[in-house]
Amino acid sequence: MFAAARDPLTDADFFDYQRTVWGRPEVAGYDELVDMSAVKDIPTPSSNRLRDLAVVSAAADLPAQPSKLAIVAPNALAFGLGRMYEAFRELVALGNKEVAVFRSRGEALKWLGVEST
Repeated sequence: MFAAARDPLTDADFFDYQRTVWGRPEVAGYDELVDMSAVKDIPTPSSNRLRDLAVVSAAADLPAQPSKLAIVAPNALAFGLGRMYEAFRELVALGNKEVAVFRSRGEALKWLGVEST
């Protein structure tokens, strides 16, 4: 699953994406790449909102099918927020999606095991 984010990107956009896309049973268990390369305007969410997003996201994980989420975040703010989200996901016991943040799409695709073109 591939998603490309655009400006301005709010925390509400992330929650909507989680509920509308990952709430669908046919995509559960897929690996995911979220590309933040085009995002320049991110109103900074509170750490509580990132934690809440991690909990909501983990609830959609399939217990028997681990998956991966690669976040491409070349800019410093997006990278930092991605790392915070990664840390919160690691703390949520019921989730089984491995999250990693990368500066380039090539690195993310390699981690996902996808051939870069």
